[in-house]
Amino acid sequence: MASSADPARTALLLASASPRRRWLLSALGIPFEVLAVDIDERPRAAETPAAFARRMAEEKARAAGERRALEAHARPVWVLAADTIVELDGRIFGKPDGADDAAAILRALAGRTHVVRTAMCLLEPGGALSEEASVTTEVGFRALDPEAIRAYVATGEPLDKAGAYAIQGEGAHLVAHVSGSFTNVIGLPLEEVAAWLRARDLL
Repeated sequence: MASSADPARTALLLASASPRRRWLLSALGIPFEVLAVDIDERPRAAETPAAFARRMAEEKARAAGERRALEAHARPVWVLAADTIVELDGRIFGKPDGADDAAAILRALAGRTHVVRTAMCLLEPGGALSEEASVTTEVGFRALDPEAIRAYVATGEPLDKAGAYAIQGEGAHLVAHVSGSFTNVIGLPLEEVAAWLRARDLL
């Protein structure tokens, strides 16, 4: 798998714990390393959803780059990071805090159109910010009755997903329409990432 490639050959580090981002980046067919970092993912007072996602992406990238630089015999690499949030009426819906919270999130999204936003950044091997962008997709949910919500939460799929659903999994049946990048909803807008990497001869 790309994420377990020989470190001596890789030029790209993905700062993410998400298996979905690893899967999406692997689709581009390039070798990369994965380094998950633990940062404080709480929004600041009065911080907008867009600003929060952008800050999270850059903090993940910088934390991963700094940790990678401390490893023995580490070679300089580009660092890619992303943060995906679900927004509705200015509110951020992150990963649910258990089954009850997942059900509450799904009730809030049911019958409404929300925004999925992924902020991304790419750091140069020396640590300078090379690119940053934010991609948004509108996702409309169909009306959901309590039994449909209960059954979906019982699958366990929503529990580690922003917005409490996975559009690439069983959560697809919750969705009525999508306007914009589908891979963005999964967690990494591949069209934009591929353009960044291609411009730097990484793809």
